[in-house]
Amino acid sequence: MDSQKHTTFPFSEVKHWDITTDVAVVGFGGAGACAAISAADQNANVTIFEAASAPGGSTALSGGDLYLGGSGGTPVQRAAGFTDTTEDMIKYLMAANGPQASQEKIETYCEGALGHYRWLVDLGVPFKKSAVLDRIIMPLTDDCLIFSGSEKAWPFNEQALPAPRGHHVQAKGDNGGQRLMDILTEEANNRGIDIRLDARVLHLITDNKAQVRGLTVRIDGKIFQVKANKGVVLCCGGFAMNESMIKDHAPLLAKCNTPIGNPNDNGSGIQMGISAGGNAINMHEAHVTLPFYPPSSLTYGIFVNAQGQRFINEDAYHGRIGYFTLKEHETSHRIYLIISAEDYPDEHFQSYLNADICATGESIEELEAELEVPQGSLQSTVEAYNHYAKQKSDPSLHKHKDWIKPLLPPFAALDCTPGRGAYFPYFTLGGLETSVQGEALNFNKQKIIGLYAAGRTACGVPRSASGYSSGTSIGDATFSGRLAGYTAANSDDIH
Repeated sequence: MDSQKHTTFPFSEVKHWDITTDVAVVGFGGAGACAAISAADQNANVTIFEAASAPGGSTALSGGDLYLGGSGGTPVQRAAGFTDTTEDMIKYLMAANGPQASQEKIETYCEGALGHYRWLVDLGVPFKKSAVLDRIIMPLTDDCLIFSGSEKAWPFNEQALPAPRGHHVQAKGDNGGQRLMDILTEEANNRGIDIRLDARVLHLITDNKAQVRGLTVRIDGKIFQVKANKGVVLCCGGFAMNESMIKDHAPLLAKCNTPIGNPNDNGSGIQMGISAGGNAINMHEAHVTLPFYPPSSLTYGIFVNAQGQRFINEDAYHGRIGYFTLKEHETSHRIYLIISAEDYPDEHFQSYLNADICATGESIEELEAELEVPQGSLQSTVEAYNHYAKQKSDPSLHKHKDWIKPLLPPFAALDCTPGRGAYFPYFTLGGLETSVQGEALNFNKQKIIGLYAAGRTACGVPRSASGYSSGTSIGDATFSGRLAGYTAANSDDIH
C-alpha cells in the first residue's frame, strides 16, 4: 500500500453517522486492548475495530515478555534477589536505543514501569515470582524473570548496573502472549466495550481544521462511517508484512528471511496517520535477530567475517548480534560462527538458528583452508583470542569473562551469512511521532486534534536494532496504549 495514495475522507461529505462512540480504537492487539480498557475506565464509550476475525494481533503471537523494572524492583525482581533503580533502567535504555532514543518517553516508561506491572496484575495478568538466569531467549517453563537484553554485555554493563527485566507472562513456553491477550480480551468484554471483528478501517475522517472526526470502516462488505467524539487511537502494528514499505524505508531488512507479526502488520495505521498530517519517524529501524543461542555454549565461539576477523562481542543479546551481522555483511560476503566441537549441541537439541555446518577441521589451518578465508587470517584471530582467553580477557571486543575460554580442536564453522539459511527474523520499530501521552504530532510537532497512536504504529521506547531488548515492544505497546486511551478519554469532544 502506497502512503501517497492513502487519503482521508472529508468530514463535509459525511451524510450521516452509522456508528457513534467516544473513542474509536483501531486494532485489537496489546496496544489496542490496553487503550480501550484505559479509556473505558475513564467512563468513555469505546469501540474497537479489528481487521482480523479474532483479537490478538502480534502480541498474541509473541512469547509474552514485558520489559519492566525500576523503582527498587518489581515483586518478581525482588523475589529473585534483585533491586533495580529507575536511574539504571533509564541509563540502559538510553544507551541501548542510541542517538534516536527519546529521553522523555524512556523516562516516562521507566518511572511508570512498576505501576504498569501492578496495573497488569490487577487486570489478572500472572507473573510467577521465579527467575531463569541462564542465557536463554525465553523460558520454556512457566517461569518469569530473565535477562532479556545486553544488560550484562559491553558496553552497556559499563553504563548501568545490570538487572534482569524481562517479565514473561506465566505460561509454558512460547504462549505468554496469547495468555496476555486472552486476559485483556476478557477485561474488555467485562467493561462492555463494543468489539467489531472482521472490520477493516479504510480512512480517517478529517474536517477543514485538520481535526480527525472519525473513520470509515468496511464490515461484511458494507462501508460504515464512524463518529469518534473524542478521537481515534491507531494501534494497527508496524509494517513488517509490507514488502514495498520495507524496500522504501528499511532496505537492510531485505537480507532477513522471516517477518515477525500478523498479516495486518502492513503499515496501514502509519499510512492513515500520515494521510491526516502525521509524521512518521525512525522508519529505517527494526528489531532483527540471529538466535544462535540456546544452547548457551555457542557463546564460547567467535563470529568472524570473510577476512577471518571478529566484529562483535558474542555475549551480547541475539538481536544485537543479528544487527551487527547484517551490517558486517554489507562489506563481507560471508559470516561464520567458529566453535569448538565440544560446544556444539547434540543431535537431539532443537536450535532456532538453522545454520549449516559449512566447515570442520582438526586445526584452525584446516578450517581456514576449507572456508577459503585469506591464508593466516583466521589463524591470527584465533591465536590472539586464545592468548587472552587464557587470562579470561578480551581486550579487543570486551566479551564477558564468563563466556571466554580458549577455542580447542576439533573445530567447526556455522554459516551465519544472511540469505544462506540461517534464521533472521525481524519486525519494524518506526512509526508515527507522538507525544508521551500518545497524541499524534505533525511535522511541526503540533498535536493533531482527535488522533492518537500506540504500539508499533507509533515510534515509542524501542528504536534501535543494535540495542533492542526482548519485552520492550510489548512493554511499550501496552504502556503507550494505556496512556493514549487515557488521554483520548479525557480530551474535550471535538467540534
